[in-house]
Amino acid sequence: MHLEDLAEQAAHYRNEEAHIEREVRVCVAASCQSSGALPVLDALKSACDSRGAGSCKVKGVGCMGLCSAGPLVAVADKECDLSESLLYRDVTPEDAPEIMASVCGAPVERLLCPTDQPFFSRQQRIVLENSGLIDPDSLRGYIAVGGYAALIQALTEMTPADVLREVTASGLRGRGGGGYPTGLKWSTIAKMPPGQKYVICNADEGDPGAFMDRAVLESDPHRILEGMAIAAYAVGASKGYVYVRAEYPLAVERLELAIRKAKRAGFLGAKVADTQFAFEVEIRLGAGAFVCGEETALMASIEGLRGQPRPRPPYPAESGLWGCPTLINNVETFANIAPIIREGGDWFASIGTEGSKGTKVFALAGKIQNTGLIEVPMGTPLRDIIEVIGGGIPDGRAFKAVQTGGPSGGCIPEAHLDIPVDYDSLKTLGTMMGSGGMIVMDETSCMVDVARFFMEFCMSESCGKCIPCRAGTWQMHGLLDTLTKGQGTRADLARLEDLCEVVRATSLCGLGQTAPNPVLSTLRYFRDEYEAKLLGDRAP
Repeated sequence: MHLEDLAEQAAHYRNEEAHIEREVRVCVAASCQSSGALPVLDALKSACDSRGAGSCKVKGVGCMGLCSAGPLVAVADKECDLSESLLYRDVTPEDAPEIMASVCGAPVERLLCPTDQPFFSRQQRIVLENSGLIDPDSLRGYIAVGGYAALIQALTEMTPADVLREVTASGLRGRGGGGYPTGLKWSTIAKMPPGQKYVICNADEGDPGAFMDRAVLESDPHRILEGMAIAAYAVGASKGYVYVRAEYPLAVERLELAIRKAKRAGFLGAKVADTQFAFEVEIRLGAGAFVCGEETALMASIEGLRGQPRPRPPYPAESGLWGCPTLINNVETFANIAPIIREGGDWFASIGTEGSKGTKVFALAGKIQNTGLIEVPMGTPLRDIIEVIGGGIPDGRAFKAVQTGGPSGGCIPEAHLDIPVDYDSLKTLGTMMGSGGMIVMDETSCMVDVARFFMEFCMSESCGKCIPCRAGTWQMHGLLDTLTKGQGTRADLARLEDLCEVVRATSLCGLGQTAPNPVLSTLRYFRDEYEAKLLGDRAP
């Protein structure tokens, strides 16, 4: 198969629906499904059939982003994206007749959600470019918008070294939290001697408030498979695994279907696209252990062992799954690969900042007006994300802090809201990018309680293999609990700070090494709240 053959296939699929002029797109990602999207989809299909509207198609699509307004329904010309749509929010099955009437008539004003608002207009979608537009279960729909073209281009027009050069030139860094240069990681594995190599997609998204990977898998599963296949070709791997938590049943279901369809169509399996390249993909379900997001614990889990980290070196690039060189990237990283091959590494590198290229997907949660999924260029000021795109704090309350990086990150106060969001800038504030979760807090939040919450999470999720993490998180949680009850002393506060440094310096893996971050950042910016709770320091 050549690019011309795939282009003909895509044109054929588009021509099959040439009679369709308008589409009614219903978000069927998990967030909207939990609000009742499936009954809405059924009602709209029934209303469409009743009207006999042969030039209109009702279909389910992936996440549109504004999860707090679901179920979301977009009405648009077939070739139009979300910004050019009539978007309806909080839709119920009873609204279906009115919405279908609006396809060729006046909008349903009471349901309208403006698409020119900053939440939509300030985004730049690369990873999410197909989300909300295509049916995630349709391979034809993915091919019709250019899907798998990057894979065919790589296999037929590029050498593995060419692919590595483009990925390196893009400046893409791993989106799972560490921010390691993707091109460098891939090149290291490619240099390993020929033999069995593996590619793993880490979809074990365990941060509280994070749902970026879940939404991408639910909305555009073929995009991930295409990225994994390109990576396998570049590094010389023939086997891939998607490690996804079992708590994501919809993502698993759609991914399983995508793998079957891709294999049947020749985009996976033996002789991919009639070339000598072979690549198989399997799914492995995680039981929900947060520590299995750490790459060595994840590999142990795939091997059927207890999910515990091991010391490094050796690194997975040298000795990973079953002792073989292994490439591990997360969902968002793989979702960036196809557009990089399609548009070129220099195109991607032109977006973002000097040290952080491209865009980043964030999950906005907590005390914020617009809860949902966004994608913005690296370097976007944090204030723009929260106050402009996120719509600010509801109920007229004041902003207090935002937690970035999940349990591994830290809390950023209002005084630093103008900082650009990129890997290096966030580190200067004692936090990190993480996988992209942002939990916003208002003036009613107690920062000592916040620190205790995240420490309890880390304590519960510790695998127990190393003593600093196993015992240290328990001790730190105990001290935080004492402080929140107003029974702590200055000696307890000093002990807490000492423990933070010990646990950070001596823990085996990233869970323990970063567990103190929420405590240290809240002590740094909200120390007065700790001291106000000290026994003997409170006003009578």
